[in-house]
Order: sequence, then C-alpha cells, then structure tokens
Amino acid sequence: MKTENVKLQKGDVTVMDCGGIRVHVYNTKDAIDDQVIVLERPHKIMKGGKGIVVELPCFKDSIEEMTRYLKDQRIDVEGKLVAYHAAGDFLPGVKSYMTESAHRYNTVGGGKGLIDNFAGAFGDAFDATVTGDGERIGDGKLNIAGIEMVINPDNDAYEIEIPEIKAIYMHMLGHDCHSIVAGAGHADAIIANLRRYLDRGYELFLSAHYGPETREDVETKIAYLEGLKEIASGC
Repeated sequence: MKTENVKLQKGDVTVMDCGGIRVHVYNTKDAIDDQVIVLERPHKIMKGGKGIVVELPCFKDSIEEMTRYLKDQRIDVEGKLVAYHAAGDFLPGVKSYMTESAHRYNTVGGGKGLIDNFAGAFGDAFDATVTGDGERIGDGKLNIAGIEMVINPDNDAYEIEIPEIKAIYMHMLGHDCHSIVAGAGHADAIIANLRRYLDRGYELFLSAHYGPETREDVETKIAYLEGLKEIASGC
C-alpha cells in the first residue's frame, strides 16, 4: 500500500492507495482533533474519481479547507456517511446517510449535547449546523460510488466495514491515548468488538479522532484495556 502525506494550510491529509480504492484521511488539527475520511474510487485514466465522505468537519476553516482539497483532487462526492459527527454545513448538496441510532444521537442524544456545548465553547469558529436527515440506512450491505460497505449499527451510531481493502471505520481507537471507557463492561465490549475484526482479517483501522492504525495498534489497545480493567478492579 502506497502512502503519502499532503500538507494543507491548516491540517494535512494522509493518502493511502489501496488499489481499487484510495483512502484520504484529513487531520483537521482542530480544537477537538477530528479526522475526516474520504473513500475514493479513482477513475482509471484521468485524475480524480467518485467518493464517499465519512464524518464531517465541524469548524468553518476546516470545512473550507476540505472543500478546496476535494475540488483540487477532482473527487466527486456522492454521499456523506454521518455517524458520530453531524455538525458542519459541509457539501450541503450531497445526500447524508444515517442509521436510526445515529439520527437520534445527533438530533436529541449525546451528539446533540456535544454540538450545543462546542457551539458555546468555540463561538463563531464552530459550525453548529446539523446535517440534513438524508437517507436512513440499516444493518448490512451498502454501495455508494461503486464502493461496497457493510454497516454495523450500535447503540449510538454505526461502524463501517470496507471489505475490499480490509478496512474498518469506528468512532474511536487511538492505541497510545485514552478513549471513552464507561466501565469494565464497556471495556469488555470494546475488546470483543476489536477481536472480532482482527479474527475476520481486517488490517486497516480508521477512526474519527486518530490517524490510520494497524492490527498491531489494535493489539496494543486491547492490552491497554485489559490493564485498565485490572487497575480499576482494585479501586
């Protein structure tokens, strides 16, 4: 897999050429350290291709920067897969896709609460616009822009499998930093989910708050969670 890094004015983009699919991971370098993922089905001859955006940038300067990048790369975005990050008036003419759980999370649940809090904390720099409802999706296969995916709904939103490139999208991973763990039971559930993806041969792990990660990184995260449970059991 060929990888390159593209420096932008504010953030940067890690581009991974996985053959039939090119993955662009935009590190916004914003105040909440968001990543925006673009899955591109490249044209065979000319520059650019058809694409899908996974999650949205929510700060106005990041929205402008990513819009320019997509135009420069000639990526024609055909859908926005919105799971945990629904704030930001990004590509308003492109249809968004949400599970029922993601719609609840982002309009009346925990996601909406975060959007309101961020709007208060960051003021005009933050775009609190919640993307339109778009189309509801459910558990199972989904094809947008010629890219086959599998949607796995959860209590809050959903995760995405991209089998062709053995990749997974999840909200949080981060092998060398702490992510939200709401107790021992939650840690066990995270471990079981990660092991399930490892057992099924997935190799590339994408998330909304960290750069691309590997199977080795996932094993590191599992070991951390096991250690966290052991420490917590004595508290």
